Amino acid sequence: MAFGWIDEQAEARRRAGLVRTLRPRPADSPLLDLAGNDYLGLARHPEVVEGAVGAVRAWGGGATGSRLVSGTTELHAELERELADFCGFEAALVFSSGYAANLAAVTALGPHGSLIVSDAGNHASLIDGCRLARGVTQVVGHADPEAVAKALGTHPGPAIAVSDTVFSVDGDAAPLAALVEACRAHGAGLVVDDAHGLGVLGEGGRGAAHAAGLAGAGDVVATATLSKSLGSQGGVVLGPARVVAHLVNAARTFIFDTGLAPAAAGAALAALRLLRREPARAERARAVAAELHARLTAAGLEAVRPDAAVVSVRAPSPERAVRWAADCRTAGLAVGCFRPPSVPDGISRLRLTARADLSGAEIERAVRVIREARP
Repeated sequence: MAFGWIDEQAEARRRAGLVRTLRPRPADSPLLDLAGNDYLGLARHPEVVEGAVGAVRAWGGGATGSRLVSGTTELHAELERELADFCGFEAALVFSSGYAANLAAVTALGPHGSLIVSDAGNHASLIDGCRLARGVTQVVGHADPEAVAKALGTHPGPAIAVSDTVFSVDGDAAPLAALVEACRAHGAGLVVDDAHGLGVLGEGGRGAAHAAGLAGAGDVVATATLSKSLGSQGGVVLGPARVVAHLVNAARTFIFDTGLAPAAAGAALAALRLLRREPARAERARAVAAELHARLTAAGLEAVRPDAAVVSVRAPSPERAVRWAADCRTAGLAVGCFRPPSVPDGISRLRLTARADLSGAEIERAVRVIREARP
């Protein structure tokens, strides 16, 4: 029977407690949301919503084509200029998603004959970029610059090291200064995914690369998503102008994909301008994360100290993690639930998002629900 193996895999997932299901949420959900990635609380901000609506009125519902055909509007160019200026890079290129941006950066900068050194804790989009790239990939231990240097030392040709800046599972930060030192010692480039750093880390939320003094460096490329701190949709690659020009000509997820929808570009641009005016939102997101961690650990829970806005709470097993998250939901709190294969170390977790717009009462309520629902 065609696709008969699907039933076997479904049964294996059921036995392992790893079945995933979709839960459409209503527009007016009563849940306190600590599951999404709206770090700055901008997804529903009136200015961001109006930015999307105004773009739709001006440009229509879609980009109408790939970026090299008809999919590049003046709005896209404006967003790219302002993203590059804000983050401190020479140039920027906007994609339809952060996933597409990562695939573009890794595949276009890891051609045949090159070495790609990838952190074991990297996001799936970076991992898939390594799989699709024509270069050889070597996976090294998590947040281990010495291992990166050792791997680079084995390859005489072109090379890049690839890493998240803030890892999405535990919320820990990569040692960027040590990573770039290892790369420079071997003439390699550094590609970092700042999905969880943009809007949270650096001066006024300018990102982890900016905070580390690496923004604008000729050997550093950063990617980011517009769907987290900026409350919209899409992705961006930031780097030297010659790298961005290369992506325009070589990145398949840029050349063959329809351009980012105008509504998403307009919303992201409005959010970026709002963040410029209100830079304290970044500091507030970090403060909320620190408070969540302090309260959870004081309650006897095993939580990882956050380096940005992701707070991870360890769970005993995949089944108990699912039950824990479900019980939180019943009590009015939405939290993320990370289980294998999404977590590289096999440890299941609740994943909480620290949002800049959370009140003290909401933080207290969230901690109480998590504590009382603990399996």
